[in-house]
Amino acid sequence: MEINDLTPAEQRLWRAFATGATVDLRGHGEEDGPERTVRAAVLRALLLNGPREAGEIAALKILGALITGPLDLRYASIDSVVRMMYCRFEEVPRLSGAQLNYFNLRDSVLPGLAAARTRIDGSLRLTRCRIGGPVRLGGAQISGALFVDQAEITAADPAQPVLQLNQVAIDDDLCARGLRTHGMIRLDGATIAGTLDLEDAQLTNPGANVLQAEALDVGTNLLARRLRAQGRIDLRGARVPGRVDLLDARLSNPGATALRAGSCVIGELWLRRGAPIEGMLNLRRAEINQLDVEPEMLPQQVRLLDLTYTFLTPHEPAERRLPMLERDGEGFDPHAYEQLTAAYRRIGDDQAARLVQLAKQRRRRSTLPWYGKVWGRLQDGAVGYGFRPLRAAVWLLSLLAVGSIAYAGHHPPALKAGEAPHFNPVFYTLDLLLPVISFGQEGAFAPTGWYQTLSYVLIVTGWILATTVVAGVTRTVSRQ
Repeated sequence: MEINDLTPAEQRLWRAFATGATVDLRGHGEEDGPERTVRAAVLRALLLNGPREAGEIAALKILGALITGPLDLRYASIDSVVRMMYCRFEEVPRLSGAQLNYFNLRDSVLPGLAAARTRIDGSLRLTRCRIGGPVRLGGAQISGALFVDQAEITAADPAQPVLQLNQVAIDDDLCARGLRTHGMIRLDGATIAGTLDLEDAQLTNPGANVLQAEALDVGTNLLARRLRAQGRIDLRGARVPGRVDLLDARLSNPGATALRAGSCVIGELWLRRGAPIEGMLNLRRAEINQLDVEPEMLPQQVRLLDLTYTFLTPHEPAERRLPMLERDGEGFDPHAYEQLTAAYRRIGDDQAARLVQLAKQRRRRSTLPWYGKVWGRLQDGAVGYGFRPLRAAVWLLSLLAVGSIAYAGHHPPALKAGEAPHFNPVFYTLDLLLPVISFGQEGAFAPTGWYQTLSYVLIVTGWILATTVVAGVTRTVSRQ
């Protein structure tokens, strides 16, 4: 391409390229006028065969240009820095398979970006870009960071992801703070060595996946404070050794799953200070070191099957944590109760741990046949399944008082008048209540009438109390 074939704006850019000088076309005529128009073919010729000067670093730096025609750099090797900021592209730049040094499109307007399998030795910056079509970066390798902060990305076809980052490898951070998307972000199998920053982002795709990130691998943290997400966030199988920070976030997908983090391995999951999640929370088979969740944020439906965690914060009474387990619509899951019990015991709150175990037995009772439910209610009423042993003492003392008063007013006749010991109504009642201990009273006297019926009631009640106490103590000992 000869310089005489170029427009004045293109000539300025051609001369500046060799030294890496910046060409600012802002303020030169109308936004789409000839003074600011640069053909994409000229940019391609510069990047592939542009002029060079000894001792200078060639670079393409242009601001405020209207880029016409397709910028086709597919499978090209570009060693120059590219900065095209505040530019407007009429057609989608095609960078698939290209090898680039540094690419900056900050504050530009594009109809899309096709850069699958691109290799960038530096960073890719799309800060504050307005993109009216899908951004395809699947399989890209970026040695620096990827910036889509405060960008706005939409696509005409809702079935296509607006931001395709599947299998992308980023050696630094993915900065998407303040990002606004209308459609799905796809991060399946992506590897981010640094932080994934979604703070203040607004992601919209109602009734479908708004963020699909299965098997995502993040090196440090996933930051999403004040995130606004309408649609389903799918993090199944993701690995985040740091924290997944959802403080002040608002997650909404009514009638379906709002957040799915099943089979994830997470250092810390923070769910606090935000509005209640609208939709289901799925943490099945996840491994979380610290689960930091406020009960107020939990939705009406949760899935906790095989969820494991070491610490549960902030510290809340058991009565506020138990509804989380009872909202699991998949039925009785003893593992969930054991996890919560262990969390309370780890911080020394044995009273809360006992309440959780009591709730576990009551929930289990609903799964038993009728005779199991009857026996369970007896154990619950008598000693609280062994977790309220003082209740047995209250029962014994009450029955002892009733029997002692009844038999004090009417001494049962002795079986052998000459051999019977002196009658003692208190020890006679104890003989009836305690099936193992004998004070020699029961075998020496034989009540009649309703007093005999009372003795039968006391004997049966004593056996029930003794059996439930033994069962409760055995359960407690075996658990410890």
